[in-house]
Amino acid sequence: MLDDAWLTLGLASGVTGSTVTALLERFGSVAHAVGASRNELLAAGVTTTGVRNILAPDREQQNRCRSWLEATDRCAINWLDSRYPPLLREIPSPPPLLFVRGDADLLSLPQLSIVGSRSATPGGEETARRFAGHLAQSGFCITSGLALGIDAAAHRGALMAGGQTIAVLGTGPDIIYPRDHLRLAEDIAANGALISEFAPGCPPRRSQFPRRNRIISGLALGTLVVEAGQRSGALITARNAAEQGREVFAIPGSIHNPVARGCHQLIRTGAKLVETADDIIEELGGMIAGFAATIEQNPKAQNLSTEQVTDPAYKRLRSLMGWDPVAIDTLITRSGLTAEEVSSMLLILELEGHVEPLTGGLYVQREEGRPK
Repeated sequence: MLDDAWLTLGLASGVTGSTVTALLERFGSVAHAVGASRNELLAAGVTTTGVRNILAPDREQQNRCRSWLEATDRCAINWLDSRYPPLLREIPSPPPLLFVRGDADLLSLPQLSIVGSRSATPGGEETARRFAGHLAQSGFCITSGLALGIDAAAHRGALMAGGQTIAVLGTGPDIIYPRDHLRLAEDIAANGALISEFAPGCPPRRSQFPRRNRIISGLALGTLVVEAGQRSGALITARNAAEQGREVFAIPGSIHNPVARGCHQLIRTGAKLVETADDIIEELGGMIAGFAATIEQNPKAQNLSTEQVTDPAYKRLRSLMGWDPVAIDTLITRSGLTAEEVSSMLLILELEGHVEPLTGGLYVQREEGRPK
């Protein structure tokens, strides 16, 4: 449980991790820092807003935090905690406090953020799912913002592949926005983590989502933009990534597709054009060397066993496919399985090289021995 001093400092608007470092150097401890006078805090570089919030903290807000933290799957990671994400420490204005629901240890795994348009096309969402699944299988934790469209597809792709995913919220950790993603958020909390710099009880506000975006990019080695219009918030995340010294990737699309224009703009200004998930793995392979030991020690980040696709259920699905292109809806009808079950099984079969996706949402079996 966080003490009063950390709650006061961590929730003070205008205070960042860098501010905490300066305060610790000057006062020796968080307790001494929050007990300092107005003039002493100003002299230490704290903003006027920050000083006001430190000297007159919101006790009701602190009590909400304590109540939220009582559950076993929740914690708050402060700037000095060994679990604080190392890459996030490097960005300008890192948050001094992170509220986490789920597995906090995931924050130190190598991450790839996948973002894009809320008004994504069906093809864009499918691309996000497939990229997320493949990258999750390769050892990356997939990070996104739980928004409609590409974000949600990326989270689902990672989960469907048996990988892990982190959702960075633009609200307090107890408020899911949009509400349609309540079930998805529960799945992420059970198999990954929900994180926020905003205190429990904080509702969605327009100004909070651009702030959220710097954390999405700051946690990751690189950011992939799947689809984005020219005014998409995903471009803010991509700009943050570039300013943070991280890699930026973009998937090109049709010149007639308005949600591809943001990706084309990124490519023109230096983002790396990618056509397959392996393009990203090849680019970031050297950068994840330092995380290799962590990946090996985390069984959740290991590749799925090929034994899974020899399960009778997978064999039956392949037999129902035949050798002609077939739509997912047709497979749902033939198999009696749910849409989620069929999509998950097709993703695993694709990752193992047994089927391949075609245009128009169709799938076809690969011949044995045919190169992937």
